[in-house]
Amino acid sequence: MQLYQFERIYSQMEKEFGKVRKGEEEHYAVLLFPLEGNALKIHRQYPRSDSRRLREAIALVLFDVKERCTGQKFDTAKFRNEDNERLEKALLMAFDPYTNEMLKGVFVLENKTDEFSQDMLKEYYKLPIKCLLRIKDSIDTWEKRSGSNGYFDFLEGSMGSLVQGTDMKFSMMARERN
Repeated sequence: MQLYQFERIYSQMEKEFGKVRKGEEEHYAVLLFPLEGNALKIHRQYPRSDSRRLREAIALVLFDVKERCTGQKFDTAKFRNEDNERLEKALLMAFDPYTNEMLKGVFVLENKTDEFSQDMLKEYYKLPIKCLLRIKDSIDTWEKRSGSNGYFDFLEGSMGSLVQGTDMKFSMMARERN
């Protein structure tokens, strides 16, 4: 896989799933906060896991999700490093039932099955994908304004006092019941 193909994942997933529009973030706070909080915790502990590595981690997560939804395999090994892998795992811990065992248990109970169909997964991952794409756009904006750590500087200023400890938080999207 070439860099061009690696970076195309953002537009491919946006085309398929959409993204959170600027100004609508409050409607998605239940998932944005755990995603951003987990990333901020990693950055605090490992400053080399900066905004650029977070952008790469988002692409890696999008490839992880695409693999789960399609069964297709992608060779992203040459884009992985210690700094973006930490962030990748932190992001996945916020929503992914394959990464976070607690979420898997809730997902199984909610869906009354431990076999996840591709349609079920695609619907489940819709919200996290939209949130990840919004975060990626924010990274781009804050890096232009404030440099390579602009996004994490923004997070510290806007929500840093709310993010405590090192435990990874998560969010589970509940379905409406009839």
